[in-house]
Amino acid sequence: MTELQNIQNPPRKLVSIEEIIDIKTRRPIATTRGRGWDGVTVDLYRPRPDCSQTYPALDHHLICYCPSGRARLIQRRDGAVHEGIMSAGISLLMPAGCESTWEGPTATSARLRIPTALVAAAGEQFGRHSVPQIEIRNIFETRDTLIEHMALVLLSELQQKPHPAQALIIDHVSAALAAHLLRKYNAFEAIEPDRLPRLSKMEVDRLADYIQDNLDRMIGLGELAEIVNVSRFHFARIFKQSTGMTAMTFVEQCRINKAQSLISETDVSLAEVALITGFADQSHFTRRFRRLIGSTPAAFAREHGRRFKRRLPN
Repeated sequence: MTELQNIQNPPRKLVSIEEIIDIKTRRPIATTRGRGWDGVTVDLYRPRPDCSQTYPALDHHLICYCPSGRARLIQRRDGAVHEGIMSAGISLLMPAGCESTWEGPTATSARLRIPTALVAAAGEQFGRHSVPQIEIRNIFETRDTLIEHMALVLLSELQQKPHPAQALIIDHVSAALAAHLLRKYNAFEAIEPDRLPRLSKMEVDRLADYIQDNLDRMIGLGELAEIVNVSRFHFARIFKQSTGMTAMTFVEQCRINKAQSLISETDVSLAEVALITGFADQSHFTRRFRRLIGSTPAAFAREHGRRFKRRLPN
């Protein structure tokens, strides 16, 4: 396009996830904004008896999921009009770049806002030759059980108090949702990828060393993927293929193994053990320890007698 054409037809400014909250006429009753979560942003809205609103195009994909209620809604976008019933379990999908008009009553609505970069990153695991182009389709109404399941997980976490574990949960759910959109709603069909390569023993050892050195804090998939120079989505698959377990299961196993050593070989308190091994608090530590070992940390300590009775070096 020439410079003159650019002046006469300036590119549209797409509305970001941060900006849309101020453009809407109502505020959400609950939101993930401000929690420091990466990935999908969730805004929950009450039912509305009458809606007549037009919105500019967004720079992100939008899923509207109805957790409860029932209402007849008219949607206009992408040159098409759809009138249908939004009821519990129904979702609609609006791709980035679509202007939209909404008319009629609305049911309770959870707005899941997915950055386009998240979906593009999901496509990296297939390679450019497998998915040369991504174009998410406009879906006015669908009952997608996988979207419903992930939306309910996100809404459940939204109702919980902030907790360090939530970042990992949101990270996984966001990645899974992006991959699902690409698999089911991409207008360009993906070619089945070749079998993924396995991690070498040296790479697994390098990851294990990194995890051991950072057990006292939250460890994300992204930073583990960087160690072996693959995308986060690619990493999750090849790690399980290479080790037989998910990366987060492996991290937790490392935490519990370290905790067993501390309990058996030192007189560090159980509360300190929980902090040293990266658990949010002692109750969380106790639950996970009992689930994986079959006894509580206190029972494990009594059984092993803390025979060594020595403090950790400063």
